[in-house]
Amino acid sequence: MSSQTVLGFDFGTKSIGIAVGQAITGSANPLTSIKANDGIPNWDEIGSLINEWKPDLVVVGLPLNMDGTSQEMTQRANKFANRISGRFGVKVVTQDERLTTADAKARLFELGGYKALDKGQIDAVSAVLIIESYFESLYN
Repeated sequence: MSSQTVLGFDFGTKSIGIAVGQAITGSANPLTSIKANDGIPNWDEIGSLINEWKPDLVVVGLPLNMDGTSQEMTQRANKFANRISGRFGVKVVTQDERLTTADAKARLFELGGYKALDKGQIDAVSAVLIIESYFESLYN
């Protein structure tokens, strides 16, 4: 596998977590989270991150119900993914993100206890888990 750079987004209506990953290592690191107004981000901030990291691929977490069915947030995350593709001309895929927020909280708690459970960090670590689950899906 090439040294693909991947940006991951954990879409939310108030906050969008962002992480960067490398396909060659199959790992990712939290970058930041940006505020959103009813799901609409500051597109200039996203553009700056895309220009800085020049990703080969963008992975957007797809929030599904536990039984795998769609919900309102599923459609909104798909719309967000389509807008990134349309605005910035990058390849975008979606990745099932069920349980990533719970996993992110558990991972942050292991690293730093309750004081590590900052909302922005949770969103960014959720984006890490979205990228990592995408990489895992390539090998399974």
